[in-house]
Amino acid sequence: MADPSHIQSAASKSIRPFRSSEEYLEAMKEDLAEWFNTLYDLEIQVDTFLESLETGCHLCRHANNVNRAALDFQQRHPEAATHMRVPQNDVVFQAKNVVPGSFIARDNVSNFIRWCRQDLGIQDVLMFETNDLVLRKNEKNFVLCLLEVARRGSKLGMLAPMLIQMEEEIEEEMRDQTAYGALGAPGGPLCLPRGVLYGPQE
Repeated sequence: MADPSHIQSAASKSIRPFRSSEEYLEAMKEDLAEWFNTLYDLEIQVDTFLESLETGCHLCRHANNVNRAALDFQQRHPEAATHMRVPQNDVVFQAKNVVPGSFIARDNVSNFIRWCRQDLGIQDVLMFETNDLVLRKNEKNFVLCLLEVARRGSKLGMLAPMLIQMEEEIEEEMRDQTAYGALGAPGGPLCLPRGVLYGPQE
């Protein structure tokens, strides 16, 4: 279960009345940047978020770590794993001296995208294309795809961004309310739909 203090902190950031979808996007980027920094001891800043990931190196590295978490999950929970889509194929990528925008960088990003589609089975509506990251053509879809990757990894036991932790906490509260017949009871926890967390979907 997520730390309640972290949940409260995420709530204060994520459910405030944003004036536009761009503000929601900035909040998601900030959360993802902090998440990457925590996982991999990086120093990604929100204002250079895409630039920090455009070589595809960190993306592919994370994909392979999800694969390792999936293998560990299968070994510890074999029955549960049969009901999940568990990624298995390692992502081959070049990590040294990769120049942003180069063929190698594009190939890295393309390999990550292929893994998202084929191994995780992420829906097209949440996917991005290489140019969406490299040429900044669709920043929103790139961010939404990373959040979905983080969501899948969380179900395998990996650390999740605060937005995902909050989402899971809310879903857990909703399940508890349903189980005890207390859904909608006065004084019960506030249950928010995913759209509130992620803002307008244009």
